[in-house]
Amino acid sequence: MVALLTLELRIEHAQSLKDKRQVVRSMKDKLRAHFNVATAELNPSNLWNSATVGVVSVSDSRDYLDGLMKHVERFAARIANNGGAELTDSFVEFL
Repeated sequence: MVALLTLELRIEHAQSLKDKRQVVRSMKDKLRAHFNVATAELNPSNLWNSATVGVVSVSDSRDYLDGLMKHVERFAARIANNGGAELTDSFVEFL
């Protein structure tokens, strides 16, 4: 079973793509280090104030993945708030 968590971010203070990338890179690095999950920026665009981050994990237990993704989402919201961003939407898909 594969779980995909999609996180939509709004980065109000970003004045350039460099500011956006700094927030996104920080989030991806912290999620990988803390939860041992795969992360990537999805639909990269030249918009400075929004980003989409995907988080993926694999397990034989759907219950485990569901709990893990809920923890990742809460942790990502804290990271976003500390980095000057806001988690505006998130959803999980199981494949």
